[in-house]
Amino acid sequence: MLGGERVIDLLPRLNKELDFKPICAYVNNKTEDLCFPIFSPKQVEFLPATSDTGKRVYVRSLCMLLYKAVADTIPGVSLRIDHSMGDAHYCRLIKEEEEISLDNALLEKISDRMTALVESDIPFKRHERLTKDVIDMYRQQGLLAKVKLLETLHELYTTYYDLAGIADGFYGPLAPSTGFLKDFYICGYKEGFLLFPFAKESSLKKLKDNPPGEKMFKAFTDQLRFNYMIRVTNVGDLNRAVIEKRTPGLINVAEAMHEKLIGEIASDIAQRRKEGDAGIILVAGPSSSGKTTSTKRLAIHLATNLIVPKMISLDDYFFNREDTPRDDDGEFDFESLYALDLDRLNSDLKRLLNGEEVNIPTYSFELGRRIEKDKPLRLDKNDVLLMEGIHGLNPELTHSIDSHKVFKVYVSALTTLKIDSHNWISTSDNRLLRRIVRDNKYRNTSALESIRRWPSVRRGEEKWIFPFSENADATFNSSLIFELGVMKEYAMPLLKEVPRDNVAYAQAYRLMKLLGYFESIPASQIPSTSLLREFLGGSSFNY
Repeated sequence: MLGGERVIDLLPRLNKELDFKPICAYVNNKTEDLCFPIFSPKQVEFLPATSDTGKRVYVRSLCMLLYKAVADTIPGVSLRIDHSMGDAHYCRLIKEEEEISLDNALLEKISDRMTALVESDIPFKRHERLTKDVIDMYRQQGLLAKVKLLETLHELYTTYYDLAGIADGFYGPLAPSTGFLKDFYICGYKEGFLLFPFAKESSLKKLKDNPPGEKMFKAFTDQLRFNYMIRVTNVGDLNRAVIEKRTPGLINVAEAMHEKLIGEIASDIAQRRKEGDAGIILVAGPSSSGKTTSTKRLAIHLATNLIVPKMISLDDYFFNREDTPRDDDGEFDFESLYALDLDRLNSDLKRLLNGEEVNIPTYSFELGRRIEKDKPLRLDKNDVLLMEGIHGLNPELTHSIDSHKVFKVYVSALTTLKIDSHNWISTSDNRLLRRIVRDNKYRNTSALESIRRWPSVRRGEEKWIFPFSENADATFNSSLIFELGVMKEYAMPLLKEVPRDNVAYAQAYRLMKLLGYFESIPASQIPSTSLLREFLGGSSFNY
């Protein structure tokens, strides 16, 4: 191999072996763009846009394409990509700190410009320059959030991309050119619009049949308003707060907001109880969303409303192991709704609501079966039944119970802190970092194993949790704006242990790069009642 070849130059030798068009590659188990130069022997694995890593590259590239189209179509307007919403990304256009009104004609004009840029197949050119020069360039383009971040990182050189005279920074590689980005769709939503990557006819039909969730959008919007109020909307703002030693006050306000939100949920439940409803409270959410601490804190707030919460575990209603359904690989599917004895559960719940005493089963994970012990339970006048589990929002879980008797709470870490105006922090990445830290501390699980298992966890969430999020009576956003600054000191050493010769290193490296943007925040500043303590340790709650 000649020194200095690009990864893309290898493709002519492999065309007969590849049955897909690659968008990026793993080079020595690190994600690189196809123009990455090779000066010594390397292990190269090409990746399609349909892979998890390829999707990230596609989305980043599409965001720069959108930025270029907005700059060409409406000069002087700033693009803000706020957060993801299912398969889409919610975007706004800002001029002089005010949102500009959008109509279909304007959105169509932006979309047409994007299409024209795709058809022109313009290259995304990667550059590396002195950071001070990149800061000047970003300041001239009005990318002030990027300026804030770079000013706190103190790196000598910074990498950026150029697309037909527009510069932008993305925290991972892009596609070789705009010609790779043929599938997308934009449509108006609320005050802004939604950008759908990979949008084909089938996905547009899915959009019409399942529009974005109003409740999830409200949870995101409420948190964004809070971020603006405390003047921390991006990582640069947070880093400045750390440098200026303002984090103790920031932490106190963020923790108080959590208490306020949980208190409001408890008040809603109390009102429903006065009306004779909401005898059963179900708390659900994806992995590492903080369901356990949220449930315990909700129990405290219910008590302040003169309601006595009595807790049982859905796990105790698992079928015996030999009766558990299996997944497509023939393995026991413990995340399936049908791993639970729904008939027994519904029978017990009905009897409890009728004031009867019920003997609650106990499931032994060691034996893989239910054990009937003396475990009586009765709901008195001021009692509610409080249950936590991933299926809490699924109406089939309590199919024979009057819906008015059930109050459903959805807990999720809806991350609203942005890296900058065009780069957001994935809610999934936030939860994965929580899981890595928690499982290492409490289950002696390595970061390598947590990363390996994550795709399976995500598939279960996509099937059993996310489709039912809009069924919730209340949504609690468990994210904390400062948490990745705290998590950094815990997660970094674990991620560094992932072997470089393992394909999981690509994800470990990506997460380390993300954490590298944050100034460290001492865990000593975090109160023992914080939800974050569920993952770090040192909580005043028993788990």
